[in-house]
Amino acid sequence: MNSKNKDYSAFDQPSIMQFLFNPRPEMGETSTAATYKEILIPVGEGVIIGSRFYAVDKSAPVILFFHGNGEIVEDYDDLASFYGRMNVNFLPVDYRGYGKSTGRPSVSTMMRDSHEIFEYVTTFLKSEAYSGPLIVMGRSLGSASALELATMYQNRIDGLVIESGFAFALPLLQLIGIDTTRLGITEEQGFSNFDKIKSFEKPTLIIHAEFDHIIPFSDGKYLFDNSPAKDKNLLMVRGANHNNIFALGLQEYLQSIQGLIGLLSRD
Repeated sequence: MNSKNKDYSAFDQPSIMQFLFNPRPEMGETSTAATYKEILIPVGEGVIIGSRFYAVDKSAPVILFFHGNGEIVEDYDDLASFYGRMNVNFLPVDYRGYGKSTGRPSVSTMMRDSHEIFEYVTTFLKSEAYSGPLIVMGRSLGSASALELATMYQNRIDGLVIESGFAFALPLLQLIGIDTTRLGITEEQGFSNFDKIKSFEKPTLIIHAEFDHIIPFSDGKYLFDNSPAKDKNLLMVRGANHNNIFALGLQEYLQSIQGLIGLLSRD
């Protein structure tokens, strides 16, 4: 499936983008036990994307992470410390207008930028002699970027993690009051996560809260059921919702990721 040149402009309408994107700047220095290297990624048009690389070991796995729509990489300082103790290199990236990134976000640029980010990051890792497996991970809105890359670069990605991800965009938009019929948009014009998951056959982990009030658990279940991966796992974080999934399920959340890494080291 080749989606690299897909036209996403139907989803760039203001009424949709004001829901999908909630950019905010980085607040400055943060107190974190995890050390990091700031990486500014050029994506064209004079725009740079902010990211942080929490490196621990050049032979350890690397997680390239796309976050949710109301988050910035700075928010993941604490989680990066947990990954460090797991001997995992963690590289969260922002979207246009988020954190230290320049530009303004849109669906079209987000999807296009994911390719530029992937190429930059993989080139950087190679130049710095990082040799561990590469895992692409997306949370919530970030599931679209992660699945886009998984579809396009399966031969260069070793594992996939989708957390609180959506299979279908239209029900999500309708939930918050957008009249998708009036706008004349279809699922096929959007992210097509429901279809992209069907092309990634390497180890896959789906994590979803039992009572997610924004993206229902059924979306995560659909992604899991339609994944063709021989090695796949579905973690339902019981009692949790979209916003407290870390707080209520952190231990099993990290254990499931460790389990995915174990599959990669076995191969």
